Amino acid sequence: MKRFAQLLEQLAFSPQRTGKTRHLVQYFAAVPDPARGYALAALTGDLALRKVTPSMLRALVAERVDAELFALSYDFVGDLAETIALIWPGGGGADPPLPEVVEELAATAKTALPGVIAARLDTLGPSERYAYLKLATGGLRVGVSGRMARLAVADFGTLPLTEIEELWHGLTPPYTSLFTWAEGGAKPVNAAKAPFRPVMLSTPTDAKALAALDPADFSAEWKWDGIRVQAVCDGGVKRLYSRTGEDISAAFPDVLDALSHDAVLDGELLVRRGDAVAPFNDLQKRLGRKTVSARLLASHPAALRVYDVLIDGPDDLRALPHHARRARLEALPLDPARIDLSPLLRFDTWDDIAALRAEPGDPVIEGVMIKHRQSPYLAGRIKGHWFKWKRDPMLIDAVLMYAQRGHGKRSGYYSDFTFGVWDGEALVPVGKAYFGFTDAELKELDRFVRTHTTERFGPVRAVAPEKVVEVAFEGLAESSRHKSGLAMRFPRINRIRDDKPAAEADTLETVRAMIPR
Repeated sequence: MKRFAQLLEQLAFSPQRTGKTRHLVQYFAAVPDPARGYALAALTGDLALRKVTPSMLRALVAERVDAELFALSYDFVGDLAETIALIWPGGGGADPPLPEVVEELAATAKTALPGVIAARLDTLGPSERYAYLKLATGGLRVGVSGRMARLAVADFGTLPLTEIEELWHGLTPPYTSLFTWAEGGAKPVNAAKAPFRPVMLSTPTDAKALAALDPADFSAEWKWDGIRVQAVCDGGVKRLYSRTGEDISAAFPDVLDALSHDAVLDGELLVRRGDAVAPFNDLQKRLGRKTVSARLLASHPAALRVYDVLIDGPDDLRALPHHARRARLEALPLDPARIDLSPLLRFDTWDDIAALRAEPGDPVIEGVMIKHRQSPYLAGRIKGHWFKWKRDPMLIDAVLMYAQRGHGKRSGYYSDFTFGVWDGEALVPVGKAYFGFTDAELKELDRFVRTHTTERFGPVRAVAPEKVVEVAFEGLAESSRHKSGLAMRFPRINRIRDDKPAAEADTLETVRAMIPR
C-alpha cells in the first residue's frame, strides 16, 4: 500500500505527461502481479469499487472528530479524502498489500463497509490513508487518463498502444495476461464479442491553417452537436461505446435494435425526431441511464448519424483511404429511421467552407469536419488527417456570484465559479465554469474570492457582485432544472473583464434571445 500511495503522490505532483508516464513505467517494473494490475485498474476507472460514498465517509469521521473542527479543516483543504487522511486520529505504519485491500473492499457487504474502512484507517499513516480513500471512492484525480495509463503499459513492454486498446475490453483486472505479454510472453486472445476499437480524433483548425492546404485533397461534412460513438454489431452481439470506450449500450436500445449488419460504425449519437435533430440538452436526458422507459424512448428517440466504417463483415477497412471507406459506408444496409449518413458538403475553396461554417442552416451544427481523402483510419489525434473547424462560441459578460474550492491540485484554490446575469435589479445564476483561465488568472480570482466574501454556505462562498468575466459556451437551451430556465453547454471563463463594471453585465433577456429557434 505504501508503494501505491507513493505512486499517487508522484503522479499528482508531476505536471508533465512524460513525468507521469515515467513514474508509471517504473511502478510496473518494480511491483509484481497482481498489485500492478489493480493499480492500473484503479487509474483507468475499471475497479468497480464505488460503493463507498462521501456521506459514508462523513459519518465515519463524525464519530472520531469534532464536527466544527472537521468542517473548518475541510473548508481549508478542499478535498474530502485528503481532509480525513490528515485529521483521522491515531494510525500507524501498517503496509497491507494492495491486492488484499482491493479484494477486501470488493468482497465486503455495504452494511459492513464502515467498520472495515475505520479499521483500516486506524492502522494506516496519512499518505496511505489518502491512497486508501481515493481507491475506495474511485476518485483518484491524479491527472492520468485511462489512455495515458495504457500508454505507460505500452512503453513498459514496448508494445503497440493500438493493439492494447483493441484488447482492452476483453481484459479484466488485475490484467495478469497483459503484463505477461508486456514482459515477453504470449499476446492475450481477445475473447470478447463486439469489442471497442480506438477512435480517430481530429485537430482544431482555422482559416489561416487551412490556407496552406489544397481543398481538392479533402472532403467535408457537418460537425453535429451530439456525442461521438462507435456502434458495433458482431455475430448478433451489439454494443454502443463512447469515444473513450465506455459501454453505453443500456441507455440506447433503440439504436442497437437498428443494427443488423456485422460492422463497426463511427458516428454521432443524436436525438432525432423525423428529419429534425434535437438540441444536445435532449440527448442529455438519455445519457448515463442503466434503463430507459418506454415513455422516454418515445419522447426522445435516439439516432446514429454515421460518417465512417472501420469493419465491414470480415473486412478490416481501417487501412483504406477515407474516400474508399466512405464508398463502402454508402453501400451498407442501414435502417434510415434510426441510422443515416452524415452528408458530404459541396465546396471548391476554403472560402466556401468558411461560408458554410458561418451559416450552417441548423442550430444543432457545431461546425465543419474536414478530412483528407487519402487518410487511413488511425487511432488517436494524428495531425494532418482530420480537422474540426468549430463555429465561434457564444459570449456573454457575467458577474461572479459564488465560488468553491477545486479538487486535486486545485484543492488550495477557489476554482469552481458560479456566474449570473441581471434580471431587473437582481442577479440570477446562469452557469458554472471550472476552466478557461490561466494559472495566473486563477490566483487572481482566488484572491478576489478571499477578499470579497460576503457569506459562507459550507464549502461555498458568496462574493460581492463586482467581478465581471466574459463567459464562452458552445450552446444554449431552455431547462426547467435551473432557476434561470437556461442550460449552457461547455461554459468556460474566456477572459476577466476588469474594464467593465458589474452594472454593465448582460441581462437574462439578452441571454434568452441567444437560444437557437
